[in-house]
Amino acid sequence: MAGDEEKKAAAARNIRDRLSADDVIYSLAELFKVFGDPTRAKILQCLQIKDLYVGELADILAMSVSAVSHQLRVLRAAKLVKGTKEGKEVTYSLDDDHVTKILEFGLTHVNEQRN
Repeated sequence: MAGDEEKKAAAARNIRDRLSADDVIYSLAELFKVFGDPTRAKILQCLQIKDLYVGELADILAMSVSAVSHQLRVLRAAKLVKGTKEGKEVTYSLDDDHVTKILEFGLTHVNEQRN
């Protein structure tokens, strides 16, 4: 019996040692909170299809430019989208391929659950 307890304790230590640092886990949880808003998820999906201006996003989502701009600020702060100034306009796009992969994996998971 003592051998079983030692094995369990060693297995628990092994897992604990492989966990990311608390600040990394906190950052991960914060990232997923950003994805947790349906409006932001729609904006991300739109930008996965095509780079867009704020006004275009507002038209597509039937929202005010102000409301879309607010959500874009949140997405920019999380480094999920980036803006590129083109004259007086800013074109928004996904920040990098990781965002696309997160969206694709998330949608695959959700669609599997629905079937």
